[in-house]
Amino acid sequence: MAYREISVDELRFGMYVARLDRPWTDTPFMFQGFVLRSEKQLEALKKYCKKVYVDPEKVDRKADEEANARAAAAVRGTTVYANMTTVEVELPRAEKAYQRSAVVVTEISRTVPTKGVIDSERTQQASTQITESVERNPDAMTLLAKLQEKGGGSLGRAVEVSVMMTVFGRFLQYSHEQLETLSLLGLLQDVGKLRLPEALLNKTTPFTPDEETLYRRHVNQSVEILSKTSGLPPDFPGLASLHHERFDGSGYPRGLRGNAISLLGSIAGLVDAFDMLVAPEPWGVNMAPSAALGVLFKNRGEKFPPGLVEQFIQCLGAFPVGSVVEMQTGEVGVVISQNLVRRLQPRVMLVQNAKGDPINPHLVLDLMREPMATADEPYRIRRTLDSGTVKIDPKELFL
Repeated sequence: MAYREISVDELRFGMYVARLDRPWTDTPFMFQGFVLRSEKQLEALKKYCKKVYVDPEKVDRKADEEANARAAAAVRGTTVYANMTTVEVELPRAEKAYQRSAVVVTEISRTVPTKGVIDSERTQQASTQITESVERNPDAMTLLAKLQEKGGGSLGRAVEVSVMMTVFGRFLQYSHEQLETLSLLGLLQDVGKLRLPEALLNKTTPFTPDEETLYRRHVNQSVEILSKTSGLPPDFPGLASLHHERFDGSGYPRGLRGNAISLLGSIAGLVDAFDMLVAPEPWGVNMAPSAALGVLFKNRGEKFPPGLVEQFIQCLGAFPVGSVVEMQTGEVGVVISQNLVRRLQPRVMLVQNAKGDPINPHLVLDLMREPMATADEPYRIRRTLDSGTVKIDPKELFL
């Protein structure tokens, strides 16, 4: 098999480095070809090379698995959560928390341009309500955020980002206090966009260099607004400055790299990037979640910490909550909750029959229990569909 050329930033432990982009004698390596096993080897490769050639047939699977386990352990916490309610029971409470948070974001959008500060007490109350709902059952708030998804050049998607960051933090087993910080970050880290021209935020064509420079100012604008707002944690403005920094140092505003970006800042950047990929145009790329996860996976170890990306993919699952799916019968449904044991068998609420007619009342299938579609075949998901395929009013759920 031919060697595969990759950049040194794409290297992972367990890979077999067969060739370099320079003579071996120009490097400190004693052997011409080796399995990458240590940080010392990796740092040397990054110092002397820009790209290397790996042999896919000689991957050390055990070393690869051990490296994955270390990467996961490095980003995970120790707080154990268990779903205290079902998604059906939690949805009414999640709906109230979601709507209150949306009202707070609307108030922020109105007051910041005139007063320059935020009502920190009301905003923190909103973040606490989001956190408590996610702690009880993360799927309920995720489903609402997806079904009520909207665009917005400034803070239009702040609640969605806040929910996703909190859900990811819960998946990583972070403490209640850390979840509240993530929730608050999602609501406020882009508040500086309120000082940018609306025409710039709604622009559908690529930014010119001058427009890109203007757009990037929103980070420092956010820091300024949050620094002037009383009642926020002292380190909060600094955390809000990190969501556009990148693991390889290519981000802004300070070009931080690696561990110089805090873990919460890396989470904020990862979720913000994912949201930009799945958001509707012109505010985002309007990708399917699976395609967006593919983009993040490709950029692991370069733009984002590899262990964090892999944990995020596990968090969302093959069929994220809120995804529209087509069953093998032609019926269409919405994923309403995950089965953590079997990620390919979520709970699905059928909303359309094979002819496209509404199913009323909606039928909920737990695919892990293998409900039968026909006398001899259980239901299974055939494919995911565009989110605009069906429109579900949250009031049609269990509210």
